[in-house]
Amino acid sequence: MNWDELSGRWTQFAGALKERWAEFTDDEIQQMQGNREQLEGKIQEKYGKSKEQAKEEVSEFLARL
Repeated sequence: MNWDELSGRWTQFAGALKERWAEFTDDEIQQMQGNREQLEGKIQEKYGKSKEQAKEEVSEFLARL
């Protein structure tokens, strides 16, 4: 799956996002509205990851979908 597909169906994937990154609140996921940079930023903020680590995690998440 690519990012355009995911962002176009963001609400459908909210559960998978929450399962992968359990510290995200429903409001945070909703506020991201399919914006990859916001997702990566939240991963950095909540999990103390570097920018590169966050990008890698998102890419791995997409590959598994």
